Amino acid sequence: MSANSFGSLSKLQVGDKSYDIYRLDAVEGSARLPYSLKVLLENLLRTEDGANVTADHIRALAGWDAEAQPSKEIQFTPARVIMQDFTGVPCVVDLATMREAVRDLGGDASKINPLAPAEMVIDHSVIVDYFGSPDAFERNVQVEYERNKERYQFLRWGQTAFDEFKVVPPGTGIVHQVNIEHLARVVFDRNGTAYPDTCVGTDSHTTMENGIGVLGWGVGGIEAEAAMLGQPISMLIPRVVGFKLTGELPAGTTATDLVLTITEMLREHGVVGKFVEFYGEGVAALPLANRATIGNMSPEFGSTCAIFPVDQETTKYLRLTGRSEEQIALVEAYAKEQGMWLDPSVEPDFSEYLELDLSTVVPSLAGPKRPQDRIAVSEAKETWRRDVQNYVSSIQGPADEASNESFPASDAPAISHGGNGDKPREHAANGAGRPHNRVQVTLDDGTKFELDHGHVAVAAITSCTNTSNPYVMVGAALLAKNAVEKGLTRKPWVKTSLAPGSQVVTDYFERAGLTPYLDKIGYNLVGYGCTTCIGNTGPLQPEISKAVNDNDLAVTAVLSGNRNFEGRISPDVKMNYLASPPLVIAYALAGTMDIDILNDPIADGTDGPVYLRDIWPAPEDVAAIVESSIGQDMFTSSYADVFKGDDRWRGLDIPTGKLFEWDPASTYVRKAPYFDGMAAEPEPVTDIHGARVLAKLGDSVTTDHISPAGAIKVGTPAAQYLQDSGVAVKDFNSYGSRRGNHEVMIRGTFANIRLRNQLLDGVEGGFTRDFTQADAPQSYIYDAAQNYAAQGTPLVVIAGKEYGSGSSRDWAAKGTALLGVRAVIAQSYERIHRSNLIGLGVLPLQFKDGESAETLGLDGTETFDITGVTALNEGGVPEEVTVQANGTEFRAVVRIDTPGEADYYRNGGILQYVLRSLIRK
Repeated sequence: MSANSFGSLSKLQVGDKSYDIYRLDAVEGSARLPYSLKVLLENLLRTEDGANVTADHIRALAGWDAEAQPSKEIQFTPARVIMQDFTGVPCVVDLATMREAVRDLGGDASKINPLAPAEMVIDHSVIVDYFGSPDAFERNVQVEYERNKERYQFLRWGQTAFDEFKVVPPGTGIVHQVNIEHLARVVFDRNGTAYPDTCVGTDSHTTMENGIGVLGWGVGGIEAEAAMLGQPISMLIPRVVGFKLTGELPAGTTATDLVLTITEMLREHGVVGKFVEFYGEGVAALPLANRATIGNMSPEFGSTCAIFPVDQETTKYLRLTGRSEEQIALVEAYAKEQGMWLDPSVEPDFSEYLELDLSTVVPSLAGPKRPQDRIAVSEAKETWRRDVQNYVSSIQGPADEASNESFPASDAPAISHGGNGDKPREHAANGAGRPHNRVQVTLDDGTKFELDHGHVAVAAITSCTNTSNPYVMVGAALLAKNAVEKGLTRKPWVKTSLAPGSQVVTDYFERAGLTPYLDKIGYNLVGYGCTTCIGNTGPLQPEISKAVNDNDLAVTAVLSGNRNFEGRISPDVKMNYLASPPLVIAYALAGTMDIDILNDPIADGTDGPVYLRDIWPAPEDVAAIVESSIGQDMFTSSYADVFKGDDRWRGLDIPTGKLFEWDPASTYVRKAPYFDGMAAEPEPVTDIHGARVLAKLGDSVTTDHISPAGAIKVGTPAAQYLQDSGVAVKDFNSYGSRRGNHEVMIRGTFANIRLRNQLLDGVEGGFTRDFTQADAPQSYIYDAAQNYAAQGTPLVVIAGKEYGSGSSRDWAAKGTALLGVRAVIAQSYERIHRSNLIGLGVLPLQFKDGESAETLGLDGTETFDITGVTALNEGGVPEEVTVQANGTEFRAVVRIDTPGEADYYRNGGILQYVLRSLIRK
């Protein structure tokens, strides 16, 4: 490698090995930068080529003005890309399709190949069909392979067809936990050059790696594909929020309580598009597992990343997880040499400052529909009683009662001895009175109980956020042990599940002798995957599902996940709460949210009422088991041959060859349509005329609302397509599993059962008004879009604040584009979805401050003309365009934020841009 214009290339000696490094201290001003910007600066120094990255870019970053608003563009080249299967399958579909497109345009198809490591972990496909039994794991995995055989064969083909592409097979773990436990390098050694590990991923929670000092974040699948092909990521130098941590967490609180507190603080502060960096004395005292939990939740704050610098806690974790001593020595030496080693006494320059005294954190939940809606556990009962009023159509009982007297037994929920559901008991009422609608249910095995509003239908230990943290997982297992010894078990209406993020978790449960207690209360292993957190909850028992839907019951889910959006967890569950794993089990034992879980008995045990304080594990007991039961040997054995897979994986028949042989009858994997008819040069950008509104939406519309991942509902366009293709209802699988088939996914766009399109009154689901018909009848969104396409009518979507929050789901943009939507006009956007829209050729526009559809009097029935877009043909980006909607005219801000994004939009999308660039070369 050659030195750049700053002469920063130097040698670093570590033991008996010498590495090339690009020294940051060769650039004036670098020492005062936050850790995250130092990583970006090194990235620029190493990739300077005089074209994409110039000396001016490097000087701009080194001279970063912490107070300034982002305006200077740089190019970031991640060292690697990580994927999960829901988002990864369409990536491989796109790459396979690009190979054919390059060939058709006269290029070399083999050039479509990852240029840096691209690793995929299959973790999103296992569904909790079976639970509460010793064979639940084996049965769920068997069904997973039966459902997903086509997809898995396709991914195995990808492993053989593409260089630098590896797949971690099903049943291994969750992508982010596998990443921090094994795949993350922290410092790369590639061809004798040492540099910081940086990684973007096709899942928004890629930021979990921020906890071990790896800079990266979630991107859309199409942006990840471009990064794999060597395309740098265009970005503005961000504002960096310094978050100071002081003190220590009090006994009885968990990392979950901490992260929910931080989520609430940062959402209120406003960090969309910003970096968050943690510093201060409290960081040094924070275990790596807690740092990873915080980093994981970055998309719930809205920030691009939430990073912790490298320190001795990082290297301690690397040693525990089986990294080589040579690698650990390199990480420490490199970080110290480059000024990247955490010094708690030093405060770098930051754009904004927040501070949290860890000792003030209290036990918390979040819900019923957003991660940032934190609730102190002490207030959970009265908060549920208030919020449930929004989820029930009719209320029986004392809805407005506010008393501290006990309910009579007839008004108490059915909380029983040992879960038999046969002996209701009294408990005190706090705050608002309890709406109820008690329904008698009898299960197949004869178990009888009453089901009511607030009853916990799902209590799942799930997701990378918490199952990667041994302190909360051991805490949950100890609580289970204490509960069993008191004679408690789950209530019979609760669907329980344990889905750890890696096999190491079950290994330390076994070593500590805790597995039998989890099994005893229904927390048998169901799989190593995301499960309930992404909506793969599986069906509730039929009798329970029927009772819920027939009687409009507002039952609840409690999960140790990171997202609780409406319609995400289960189609039968209206209210979802995020909680620590120990609290998840506590609510499974109590069976209801309508309980003061800190002060009321949670159930009756063999010796009388049992309170949470009777079974909550002592912190010193948790720490002792973590210390004694988790060892390096667990990690080295679990990851010794992580890409090999079991006999089922290795036994899959796979196609051969560099070009994939598409099966026209496949309902899982179809050739992508994005390059159909694509010319070697792009057509000029045009204005938008005569557009109709496909959907008018409110605030906090997530990518789950736009492109759901869960069950495919019978009767919907996607279901009809599958049935017409010969797929039985039982084999529908989920939207997430079918992301390799655009025909399913177009039909599933805006199909979330909780979507509220304001073009309709009081209707939920994937419906709109079809203005191609004389009386504008209610129609499925897909059907209306097809009618508009037949008339040549472009479409727009109108939205409120935080449009596209949540998952990095590129299908939320792909589906939008394929439905014929040319522009979205929103009050504000989440970062990933805005860039995804541009990457698919959809124009993101923003109402000016103080304006919205409501202030402008727009009801969605108008015809829209958007002019001024053609200014993009002149090489620049217009700040605003003019929008005319019948008699209303207003200016909208163009949210194409960088010149690189403008290039993508001019080409009709990022992949078209990359493909044309390759052809030119």
